[in-house]
Amino acid sequence: MLRPNKHSHPDRTVINVSLLLLARLKTRRLDNYDSLLNHVKSAVSGGDVLFMPALNFLYLLDLIDYHPKTDAVEYVGPNEAV
Repeated sequence: MLRPNKHSHPDRTVINVSLLLLARLKTRRLDNYDSLLNHVKSAVSGGDVLFMPALNFLYLLDLIDYHPKTDAVEYVGPNEAV
C-alpha cells in the first residue's frame, strides 16, 4: 500500500520500508540482498512481505540498481556529499 489510510499502521507501509532501505543504502552505498532483507525483517514486523514492493518502488524512482552477479543492491541516486 503506497497511500496510507487511517487503518494502516505507519511503520508497516511500503513508504516506511523504502525509507529504511534508502537510509541503509545511503550509508553503505552497496549492500547484498540478504542483509537488506534481514535488516527489514528485524526493523519492521511483516517486513518480509513489504521488502520486494519497497525495492521495486526505489528501483522505479531510479534510486537503486541491482547487480545479479553479486546479488547486491547499489544506491545510485543523487549523492549529497559530491
